[in-house]
Amino acid sequence: MQDPANQPVGIVSAGMYLPEPVLTAEEIAAESGLPEWVVRDKLGIEQKHMAGPEDHPNEMAIKAALGCLSETDIDPAEIDVVLCTTEEWREYLVWTSGIHLAHEIGATNAWGLDIHMRCSTTIAGLKMAKDMMRADPGIDTVLIAGGYRIGDLINLANLRTTFLFNIGAGAGAILLRRNWPRNHVLGSHLITDGSMSKHVIVPASGTVQFPTDEARAQGLFSLDLVEPEAMKERLNAVSMDNWMLCIDKALRRSGEEVRGEAYTRDDLGFLNMVLVKPSAYRDMLDRLGLSEQQGVYNSDIGHIGEQDSIINIIRGLETGRLQDGDLMVIVGAGIGYVWGATCVRWGSAAGA
Repeated sequence: MQDPANQPVGIVSAGMYLPEPVLTAEEIAAESGLPEWVVRDKLGIEQKHMAGPEDHPNEMAIKAALGCLSETDIDPAEIDVVLCTTEEWREYLVWTSGIHLAHEIGATNAWGLDIHMRCSTTIAGLKMAKDMMRADPGIDTVLIAGGYRIGDLINLANLRTTFLFNIGAGAGAILLRRNWPRNHVLGSHLITDGSMSKHVIVPASGTVQFPTDEARAQGLFSLDLVEPEAMKERLNAVSMDNWMLCIDKALRRSGEEVRGEAYTRDDLGFLNMVLVKPSAYRDMLDRLGLSEQQGVYNSDIGHIGEQDSIINIIRGLETGRLQDGDLMVIVGAGIGYVWGATCVRWGSAAGA
């Protein structure tokens, strides 16, 4: 019998949910005062999905999870662990979303855990799920799922936060299984830089400052860049280098796991990157030696946080840009600050 520590972990299926309401580039321009061409060309926003009155974060996650499960014959009762990535802005404070999600989808034998790493949470979840299965022979099937409506916390009148203007609402879900013959999750690497941990915050949202009526009236219950110069200087100095380090280390670990020697950027076939401004996305494609046809850029959806990593898989398959045999790199970054990358060999194991 193969050692569990060496057994592959594969992606079985994926699902997403996008609420119907959208905010267009024209509307964002009108509310922010920015020229519409800046919203479209510089910020990369054609439109973004926003939550309707009934689109609560974990409820959207449940819809995405049910969609994910509908793509497979695996019974929800076979799920051993639910890693819930529903963001902290959700139905209730001090609430374990994963337990509720597991119950609602019929994962009656699963225990649930909420995890948060901002827009790198799915990457962290993939690493955790794989590591769990390899460390514990009793864990065979893991669901990663979450909902996101941080768009509620964006103040379009605050031009310090233009880099957040693409944030919207939606949900994603992905199912993983030990010894699944396809779509193997390979190496990962993550980096954090806590020197920026308080640069982007919702000032009145916790025990430091309660979200009173007065604080809300002052615009303090929305995301704000409270140390703009410090963050800009630090990000410019380290961000792209940290991304490339994560990618290169994930590639090295992936190649060593599959074939005994490191993969390089030349082995990549598909870029799965959280939604960033168009110039940064093109820069990443260039650094990896990839064309625009080897990735997806969802300017018509918006940035759905860590769920971008799942939505990009679905969109990649829908457009035919993600194909069997592709070595996909999932790339993310989150305020705090964190950078991460995970490699996935899409298709059958023979594609390695």
